[in-house]
Amino acid sequence: MLVITCPFCGPRDEREFEYCGPAAPPRPEDASVVSDRGWVEYLTSPPNPVGPVEEIWWHKRGCEAWIRLCRDTVTHEILPTREVRK
Repeated sequence: MLVITCPFCGPRDEREFEYCGPAAPPRPEDASVVSDRGWVEYLTSPPNPVGPVEEIWWHKRGCEAWIRLCRDTVTHEILPTREVRK
């Protein structure tokens, strides 16, 4: 079981959170220069690297903050978290 540290509530059991996927790279500034294939790749093919990956989690059963964390996909070690700013 993972222990995720919410920036507002402190360390919490992973069952309080909902995994919302990898943190996506920023959208292209000029959409007209991206091919259809490029958009399909961007929208449907998240990277699946070995090692540290940035992820978005929602503190669903807590303060309801959206947080970004870095989790090692090999060891499941979680590095410091931060609030997602929109």
